[in-house]
Amino acid sequence: MSNSPILLWFRRDLRLGDHEALSAAVASGHPVIPVFIHDEMVASLGAAPKMRLGLSVESLGQELAAKGSRLVLRRGDAQKVLRDLVAETGAGAVYWSRLYDPATRQRDTALKAALRDDGVAVESFAGHVLFEPWRVQTKTGGFYRVFTPMWKAVRGTDITSDLPAPAKVPAPDTWPASDRLTDWRMAAPMRRGADILASHCTVGERAASDRLGAFMAHRVADYAQNRDLPAVDGTSRLSENLTYGEISPRRCWHAGWRALQAGKADAEVFLKELVWREFAYHLAFHTPQITSGNWKEDWDAFPWNADEGTPEVRAWQQGRTGMHFVDAAMREMYVTGTMHNRGRMIVASYLTKHLMTHWKIGLDWFADCLIDWDPCSNAMGWQWSAGSGPDATPYFRVFNPVTQLDKFDKDRAYVRRWIAEEQKAPTKTALSYFDMIPKSWGLSAGDPYPAAVVSAEEGRKRALAAYAERGF
Repeated sequence: MSNSPILLWFRRDLRLGDHEALSAAVASGHPVIPVFIHDEMVASLGAAPKMRLGLSVESLGQELAAKGSRLVLRRGDAQKVLRDLVAETGAGAVYWSRLYDPATRQRDTALKAALRDDGVAVESFAGHVLFEPWRVQTKTGGFYRVFTPMWKAVRGTDITSDLPAPAKVPAPDTWPASDRLTDWRMAAPMRRGADILASHCTVGERAASDRLGAFMAHRVADYAQNRDLPAVDGTSRLSENLTYGEISPRRCWHAGWRALQAGKADAEVFLKELVWREFAYHLAFHTPQITSGNWKEDWDAFPWNADEGTPEVRAWQQGRTGMHFVDAAMREMYVTGTMHNRGRMIVASYLTKHLMTHWKIGLDWFADCLIDWDPCSNAMGWQWSAGSGPDATPYFRVFNPVTQLDKFDKDRAYVRRWIAEEQKAPTKTALSYFDMIPKSWGLSAGDPYPAAVVSAEEGRKRALAAYAERGF
């Protein structure tokens, strides 16, 4: 390679600290050319995640500039872009951090082979997960299909320390041309909701670090209880930052263990949630069909509604089902790009069980609305809720959105925060929903709140009858 540059392809690892590929590139002594590619996978993102990714790319560019470097932006097929950059810069190697969803793995495998055929060195590095999926095995050498045994297996694993950010990123003598991020218009699909959504985003490596620190200092001690209360700021909210790699799971893991050793017992629940995220990648690696089809094949013939245009599905999407917990959660997601985890279980259960609608319709809606959308985590979550995924007791777990609200939002603070129609003086957050939604929906805060499209009891009976008929 003599002193040829290394192309460092950033994807879902938009940080400088604890970045193995960056650390290796800097340690090599070669000039480093950081690159972000707006390829077909970026182009296919839904409105909210695409906008949020653009904000993260912008933040990374600023961080690199502070290190004497810059972020080169290119648009097009990843293989062609990288080959063009190799030709333009004389780069002798391409580095990137590994990802584990089937589509990305297929792309990366072909890309690695093509570049190596060109005589370019290619190295991929860990960093998006704590445990590489092929390294975590059962006692018989297989992969884990159930979460709890996997948690027990990895709980005591010695994880290496996270890496510091480099003091400086060595620059090439000449920089290749770069697109302008503004020309990509990554917020355009959000239309009039872009500014409101942006106000709810916590963007970049520094902000993610501050968020982790605040959680460990002030909220992790009560995490086990408060994480189920949607009106309480009791969670870490780090899923947004982990999605784009603005913080590493390894750094979160070590922070959790420090809190646990300091006597904050609830930190173990946080650590389990990190491993739940790992479980999603583990399954996507070993059973890639989970991202696109039923994980359990015997659900292929289940008579779900597959028409997203029905009035019931439309009501679910608009947060107008007449079920307060469902509607509050759906509106929270539409405005903020996130949804409380308890809400995610409730809305998914209501769609797939009370409304008997295919989980793919919910998955696609979330893919358009969530700023923390992830192909592995969201597929596993939807299939867990629907019953077609890795859940030991799927057929009789039908969440009752009424009793769940009584249990987790007794004073209806969460409902008031997000549902305006029944309030004389609606909250700002509840009203912001009507500033976000398409005008074509024809909804306003003055509309009457709807009756239930399917009641809690009726939906449960219908679901259980369908399961019984299929022999589940």
